[in-house]
Amino acid sequence: MDAVELIEDYTPGDFWFATSRHTILGSGSRLTFTDTDVPALGDAVPAALAGSPGSLAVGVLPFDTTATPGYLVVPSVARVSGPAHPSAAALPRLTIDGPSAVRAVPEPVAHVEAVARAVRALQDRGLRKVVLARALDLEFPGEVPAKAVLRNLLKDNSHGYTFAAALPGGRSLLGATPELLLSRSGRRVVSHPHAGSAPRSADPVTDRENADRLSSSRKDHVEHAVLSEAIVETLRPFCRRLSVPRTPSLVSTPTMWHLSTMVTGELVDPDVTALHLAGALHPTPAICGSPTVEARELVGELEPFDRGYYAGTVGWMDASGDGEWAVSIRCAEVSSSRMRLYAGGGIVPASDPKAELDETSAKFRTLLRAMGLE
Repeated sequence: MDAVELIEDYTPGDFWFATSRHTILGSGSRLTFTDTDVPALGDAVPAALAGSPGSLAVGVLPFDTTATPGYLVVPSVARVSGPAHPSAAALPRLTIDGPSAVRAVPEPVAHVEAVARAVRALQDRGLRKVVLARALDLEFPGEVPAKAVLRNLLKDNSHGYTFAAALPGGRSLLGATPELLLSRSGRRVVSHPHAGSAPRSADPVTDRENADRLSSSRKDHVEHAVLSEAIVETLRPFCRRLSVPRTPSLVSTPTMWHLSTMVTGELVDPDVTALHLAGALHPTPAICGSPTVEARELVGELEPFDRGYYAGTVGWMDASGDGEWAVSIRCAEVSSSRMRLYAGGGIVPASDPKAELDETSAKFRTLLRAMGLE
């Protein structure tokens, strides 16, 4: 079946995962796994898939795996096809009626103040980085048109990972993230961390200037180094060799420029699964900070909401242990007539609070564009 045809079969509650290599649609639930113990999930899921070569486990891990359970299912039916692009780019854009109410959480001025407090806390507590997020709460007159939003996200994002996943309580998480936490294919593992950002512009000259400014930004290179070093140090015990570029590359989405590093390795132990590796890496400094425990405590002090499954990871694994797990950013949680959009930014000692507010505003554009609200 063609990948573009699969989007017509998606219904809220299904699992959707589209990449540059393939598209997955999982419907129904034959088995469900939910636990705050990620290593236990890492053991239980492969055991359940053993002996079922065609089976997949799909789902999400939350931002704080110590407080919120991971939620994985084995779909009753899982269909896999090739990449949706370039065909998806030709899909007609669906018109979505706007929300009846929008509320920023926190208000922009409060986020600026929180970033300023974070910069002081980094110095006072000896942290290298913390990630602070804010949210937009949208209220619709009726059910959130989740399928239309997902389809427009798919149309707009030819690279990265467009996803939708069921959450406990009948909710869904959907978005389009550029960032691969971890993929495993046989002994080969890949992580593609992103940190350091600048907005895209419709004006080609301004767009190029933004990209060049990011490429030469010491602040953004420091932020990126914190992340790439953490990825390498976490993967090193699992791999007999790792390949790490000396400098990050510049990559783009329709709304953002990013610094990225493609880390590749070869596993020592072929029994270490994609889910085991994702659990070891998560949360990275890209969505939490460094050191992890102290940064997560600071996030809890400064953010006026529970992140839930935002800034977690979403993906799949098969019976052989292969799989892909993407960082669940540029996303929204959907529940009935309500939708909460999330956007965050990495704070380092050189961060400017107003610039950090502007960065989160730019990151909201991925979802807002899909809803015709730019």
